[in-house]
Amino acid sequence: MKRQRLFTFILLGGLLATSGVKAQSALAADEKWLLETVEKKIDPFADIAMQIWNYAEVGYQEYKSSELLQNKLKEEGFQVETGVAGIPTAFVASYGSGKPVIAILGEFDALPGVSQAAVPYKEARPEVNAGHACGHHLFGAGSAAAAATVKQWMEQNNIQGTLRFYGTPAEEGGAGKVYMVREGLFDDVDAVLHWHPGSSNSASAASSLANKSAKFRFYGIASHAAASPWNGRSALDGVEAMNHMVNMMREHVPSATRIHYVITRGGEAPNVVPAYAEVFYYVRHPDAPTVKSLFERVVKAAEGAAMGTGTKMEYEVIHGLYNLMPNETLAEMMYSNLTKVGGVQYTEEEKAFGEKIIESFEFTKADVNSASEVEPYQVIMTGQGGSTDVGDVSWVVPTAGMRAATWVPGTSAHSWQAVAAGGTEIGKKGMIVATKTLALTAQDLFQNPSVTEKARQELYEKRGAGVDFIYEALLGDRKPPLDYRK
Repeated sequence: MKRQRLFTFILLGGLLATSGVKAQSALAADEKWLLETVEKKIDPFADIAMQIWNYAEVGYQEYKSSELLQNKLKEEGFQVETGVAGIPTAFVASYGSGKPVIAILGEFDALPGVSQAAVPYKEARPEVNAGHACGHHLFGAGSAAAAATVKQWMEQNNIQGTLRFYGTPAEEGGAGKVYMVREGLFDDVDAVLHWHPGSSNSASAASSLANKSAKFRFYGIASHAAASPWNGRSALDGVEAMNHMVNMMREHVPSATRIHYVITRGGEAPNVVPAYAEVFYYVRHPDAPTVKSLFERVVKAAEGAAMGTGTKMEYEVIHGLYNLMPNETLAEMMYSNLTKVGGVQYTEEEKAFGEKIIESFEFTKADVNSASEVEPYQVIMTGQGGSTDVGDVSWVVPTAGMRAATWVPGTSAHSWQAVAAGGTEIGKKGMIVATKTLALTAQDLFQNPSVTEKARQELYEKRGAGVDFIYEALLGDRKPPLDYRK
């Protein structure tokens, strides 16, 4: 039955994706108004997105980016509560009262080490070391534009309910949303909508990888590396011994596991036995309990490395994320709206830009024209690819998301090519696709609040334990790591 249903969705998706003109002509009056209003309102939000792109502020340091979004939402008539969950750059903007409570998520942090100009060849911006290689400048501004449009529709039509925009910092390794979930900020929400920049347009019910990370710090004894190495104990040896054991462990973990690390501190000079060294680990798997057990094995390897090298070790959990819980009830609604909106249409100039970007790919072939397409709907219960702190939100509130082609087809996230396209009209056009889709879906939920109850029942069934489910953050009770990017 499941396979038959999946096939039906894929077939339906293919038909809808190829009949954009027909879908547009069948729009209801409210839908037409909403789409036209997005077009009228979008330019100031696009300007904000480009300002955030220029700022390129990393996780928990997004003071200017957060302030821009807050001020714009205040201007649009939202009540804004800032500094929530102990995070200076996190905020919640609200309009209306009562049920249903529909939330839209917005991110705005950049990634370190991917500075790039808005050109189709590799060229760093000397004024910044970071870049929006995951497109969160578009995510935050596009979601805010959707919220502002829906708010205007609610106001003009006396629609009952509460609309919220959650300004969520530090998605890239900082788990900002996890602290907001842990604080109970989503407890009364009926449905959550989000999107993410990408190289294609899709709105499937898909999971992700759960993830837990930590910085492992080794402490040794400094000494002259040539004259008296026997008086020293190398902290770097501790790091390297740990890495060696974890690499051997890879043979004996579930095949879907992903473990990766970077040595963030390895010593100061070759002729000094390092007294301090640090390695930063990520442990991922489609299942959160499995991540927890795998992480404990990594900790044991670190403890063994410290014993074997005569060093001391301590670790700090930086973040922990649940896998996304797909919600088919909401995803089907969002997919239907994405097909009404359609994909991204390039000008000839944009196609030329895209072709140059595609030429820079070493391992990927792509067609620039595919940005105009909407991918078929799928149900993907087993997580793959990356991780997101939206996962924790999706375990406590029915959640649906989509991707829009803000990048040239074939572009990998976290690449200079993603930064480049995100700073152009290509990025803006993809953002508009997402803004319209989110706005239409929020409108549907306010007009059909019973859908949220169906979505919640689906969540209860999939996660197990029903209303008795108790959320426990994988990162424990630690405070937000506000300095993790410093």
